[in-house]
Amino acid sequence: MDHPASHVNDFISELDRRLAEIRAQDLYRELRRVDSAQSAWIRLDGRTLLNFSSNDYLGLADHPRLKEAAIHAVERYGSGSGASRLICGSLAPHHELDEALAAFKNTQAAISFSSGYAAAIGTICALCDKDDIIVLDKLVHASIIDAARLSRAKLRVFPHNDLNALEDILRWAAGQSPPGGERHSRPLVITESVFSMDGDVAPLRELVELKDRHGAWLMVDEAHATGLFGPNRRGLAEECGVADRVEVQMGTLGKALGAAGGYICGPRVLTDYLVNRARSFIFSTAPVPAAAAAARAGIELVQSPEGETRRNQLWASICRVKDSLTEAGWSLPAVHSAILPLIIGDEAAALAAAQTLREQGIFIPAVRYPTVARGEARLRLTLTAAHSHEDVDQLLRRLISVLKTGGGRTENIPSPNGNRPTAVPSPGGTGQGEGERSIHSV
Repeated sequence: MDHPASHVNDFISELDRRLAEIRAQDLYRELRRVDSAQSAWIRLDGRTLLNFSSNDYLGLADHPRLKEAAIHAVERYGSGSGASRLICGSLAPHHELDEALAAFKNTQAAISFSSGYAAAIGTICALCDKDDIIVLDKLVHASIIDAARLSRAKLRVFPHNDLNALEDILRWAAGQSPPGGERHSRPLVITESVFSMDGDVAPLRELVELKDRHGAWLMVDEAHATGLFGPNRRGLAEECGVADRVEVQMGTLGKALGAAGGYICGPRVLTDYLVNRARSFIFSTAPVPAAAAAARAGIELVQSPEGETRRNQLWASICRVKDSLTEAGWSLPAVHSAILPLIIGDEAAALAAAQTLREQGIFIPAVRYPTVARGEARLRLTLTAAHSHEDVDQLLRRLISVLKTGGGRTENIPSPNGNRPTAVPSPGGTGQGEGERSIHSV
């Protein structure tokens, strides 16, 4: 009989072998310790670096108003919530946050989750099961892919932003007869509004017209648009004038809003249903009161004149960087977002470019497979309202020099309309850290 310790040793050996394969492909990842608040400058592994990797788009993560709200919540409600919201953990800050979200998004109701991942998993699995059809844009976030697979619904994927392919799928879906009964589900189409790795946007007006014409439902993830788009900074759906025609609005509290968590906004019946059926909501301890209070303060700040000023500062920096990089010969998305993908291609070359920039005091990590397709490794550059004019000057001087001398050349970069490796949702992506999206090439 084998000694019990031998089984543990076999387990360790197998994981060592798997990690060696990852390293051999230049795909190994590790955590980096940050000893500072999120800001334009961070203290990373003992060095102070200029940070162009954060999703803290409006620079609110270290804002005094958010910190004061969090401190006040801890002093009044304690450090933890103690239970799920359906037991005794539904504290006043959670209700105040849900009300603030609904008012901000101009919907009947809202419900907050511990993370955007939990919001996606809970909502999609509550709305759909094996008798339903889910239709995804090829480049949606890993959490949406995982939720769609977990729901057991029939899954169809259309090429990125390809409305003709989507219409073909919706025509096919119309011919699928559900089993008898009183339930009348429709195909659920899911897209991001601003895509996390490419920085481009969904054609929301056309998507809404298409789903209405074919009787489908639409779920839009506004994670990278909330706070940045629309006259009231509600997101791209508001800017496109279609927010009231989107059945499910999803987003995160951990990007432009400066806190942590996820949310779903929509009609009251939707949130009532999720309270009863979203397992990631029902079976999770409620988020800590400090996070809920900080998120509410972030929402209030985004809607204030200061929020508008910060957005304007961000767009000014984005335009400046895009213009300079375009002049240097790099192809970037034609539309504006705070995400600028500098596609290098080779994983090792992307890592080398990121390391050179880090040595020069600039932090922009390389993003590789499976977050993006093989051959599309990139530097994912993001800007925030916290970056000063001088910060952007320093970025441009060093970035353009590094990219010209060894970080990939213009001829290796696909144009916004060029061909890219075909990709499909991966069953094994993490969706965390580097992993905003999970795809693999075929």
